[in-house]
Amino acid sequence: MISLDVAPLAGYTVGVTAARRADELSALLERKGATVLQAPAIRIVPLSDDTELLAATRRLVTEPVDVVVATTGIGFRGWVEAAEGWGLGARLLDCLGRTKVLSRGPKAKGAVRAAGLTEAWSPDSESNAELLEYLLRSGVEGRRIAVQLHGEPLPHFVRTLLEAGAEVVEVPVYRWTLPVDPAPLHRLLDAVLARQVDALMFTSAPAAASVLRVARDTDRLSALLAMLRRDVLVVGVGSITAGPLVEMGVPVVQPARSRIGAMARELALVLPERAVRLRIAAREVEVRGQAVVVDGELRPVAPAPMAVLRALVDARGRVVSRKELLAVLPGGGEEHAVETAIGRLRTALGEPRLVCTVVKRGYRMAMEPSGVAV
Repeated sequence: MISLDVAPLAGYTVGVTAARRADELSALLERKGATVLQAPAIRIVPLSDDTELLAATRRLVTEPVDVVVATTGIGFRGWVEAAEGWGLGARLLDCLGRTKVLSRGPKAKGAVRAAGLTEAWSPDSESNAELLEYLLRSGVEGRRIAVQLHGEPLPHFVRTLLEAGAEVVEVPVYRWTLPVDPAPLHRLLDAVLARQVDALMFTSAPAAASVLRVARDTDRLSALLAMLRRDVLVVGVGSITAGPLVEMGVPVVQPARSRIGAMARELALVLPERAVRLRIAAREVEVRGQAVVVDGELRPVAPAPMAVLRALVDARGRVVSRKELLAVLPGGGEEHAVETAIGRLRTALGEPRLVCTVVKRGYRMAMEPSGVAV
């Protein structure tokens, strides 16, 4: 049973990879008790400096299209604002006003209407897949279609239109590159590999792809994937965001609605369910990511004693040798490092009797090997 006296994410460390709205997401998580590590995995190229977007906009106003697909609200608004800054705003809106505009979801629809335009259709599912199906049913052969991208290409979407005979103009709104300062991202990856991060949050597919790319370029990809597949809970805002991770065999939890508030709520439901709950020496013990709840009281545990605790809990009352415990300590060390970690663990737990010393053999939790408390 989950402790009701402790905030749902207290004792957990969550990595946030977002470049945009990272502070908002972090605040939501911190209000639920989490410790947050922010590490932007991408950098947004300013629209006013984006020569690719300028070239696509000029092409669009000089060679009108039959259909325009608006995939995101912020992307569509940014596109119109950038066009105004380049002196092309009126011409772009005139062009869009004379074409069929499709919007992927309510935010894109709102941006279209805010620009004084009216969308011809929008899918209830807010998915690119339904949008593509609609286009194909409508017939695209010989038609020119502009697709407003958001952060990354949509290869399947574009390729399917091309194969069906359409001419596609890709409008690359809000392109992403690697962050200017990669140090926070490298620190986050190190923390994940050291089992000091319990969940990773992704709000865009480019951020997910960037994390994988940086890990690969620094020879950490195999180790990272092993952690993400087994120990770290990965949450993506939607299926598109999850795509690069799912392709690598990483399970990704997704909220029912693709919103950051829904992400935070989903994490607060799913992550506590992963806690190990035991009754040890007449105490109710809940082992969270970076802390322990003992009889309803949250007790933070440092990385070294936490590594020892995980090994002892996994043994379920069996004796774990000093050699085995030394192997799980961050950075290793001599055998006295185990004794130090055990001492710090007992202090953190607030009850020395939870961890038993077995003379000349090692240590164990105060329960029978079957898991029954003693």
